[in-house]
Amino acid sequence: MTHFASAVKVDWTPSPEGLLGHANEIAQDVRKVLEADGIDDDRIYDPQSLFGGWNGNGLRVLPETSRKLLLKNSISPLPLHKTLVLLDRLDRSAPGPFRGHERLALAKALVSRIGNVRFGPEVGVGPAKPDAPVLSPWLSGVREIAEDLSELEKVDGALATAHHADSRSTLGVLEPNSVDAVITSPPYPNEKDYTRTTRLETILLGFVKDRSELQALKQGLVRSNTRGVYKGDDDDRWASGYPEVQRIAEAIEARRIELGKTSGFERLYGRVTKLYFGGMARHLADLRRVLRPGAQLAYVVGDQASYLRVMIRTGQLLGDIAES
Repeated sequence: MTHFASAVKVDWTPSPEGLLGHANEIAQDVRKVLEADGIDDDRIYDPQSLFGGWNGNGLRVLPETSRKLLLKNSISPLPLHKTLVLLDRLDRSAPGPFRGHERLALAKALVSRIGNVRFGPEVGVGPAKPDAPVLSPWLSGVREIAEDLSELEKVDGALATAHHADSRSTLGVLEPNSVDAVITSPPYPNEKDYTRTTRLETILLGFVKDRSELQALKQGLVRSNTRGVYKGDDDDRWASGYPEVQRIAEAIEARRIELGKTSGFERLYGRVTKLYFGGMARHLADLRRVLRPGAQLAYVVGDQASYLRVMIRTGQLLGDIAES
C-alpha cells in the first residue's frame, strides 16, 4: 500500500479535467447499481429498517480468507457493500492514466470517512458506523488530487521512481554510487505492527488476499515487533558485534524472568531487539555501495522503552552502527 501511494503521488501526468470526468462517469454507474439494490448512497440508512427489516442478505462481502485479515469491525457491512460495488466498477475500467489516482482516493476515504478505524496514536477501531456514504468522500478525494495536479502543471517535474523492495537489500534496485541523500522514518523496536496501520485499504484494494501473502509482506520488512518474527529470521547475527545491543537484549530477558512474564510474545522481546538492530545494520551496510561520497543520511527515530521498561536509545545505537 505504501509503495502504491508513493508511485501514484509521483505520477503527475493525468489531465485534471480528464480525471474528474472519468471519476464522475464511474460514480454515475455505481449510483445506478446501488439504486437497483434500493440504496441511495447520499442517505444514511439504519440497517435494521432497510428493505423493511433487511438482515444483510444479498450484500457483497469479501472472501473469507481476506475478511479474516481485517481488524474486527473496521468496516460495517453496508459501507463495505457500497465500496465493493465501486471497486468492481473501477476494476472493470480499461487500464488508463486515472486508475491509480482513483484507487488512491478511495484508500484515503476508507480510513478517513467510510471505515471505522481510528488513529490515536496506534491504529484501532472506533464505534461502528451502521452506514456511511462512499461516493461523496471518494469524489472529494479525487477533486483534491485533481487540484494538486492542476498546481503541479506549473512546476518543472523531475524523474521519480517508487521501488517495491526490502530496505535491507537495496542493491537489487539502486545503482552503485547513485544516492546523494537518504531521508526516512524507519520503525523502532516496539510492538507496533505497521501492516495493521494500512490493513483496511491493503485488503480492500487487493494487495494482500490471504494469510500467506500477509506473511510474505511482513517478511520483507525490518523486524521491529514480535508479530513479525519468523522461525528462519537471522538478522540478529548482524547485531552480534555490538555489545550494547546484546546488553539491552539480555536486560530485557532478565526483566521478563524477574516479572514472571511467560507469554509467547514476551519471550520474543529480547530477540526482536537484536533482529531490529541487525536488520538496520544490514540496511546500512548495503547502502555503502549505493551512496556517493559525501552523501547525507537523515533517520527520524526515537528512544523506546516498550519492552518491559528497558530503555533503548535507538538513535545513539543506530549512529554507532552507522559509524562502524
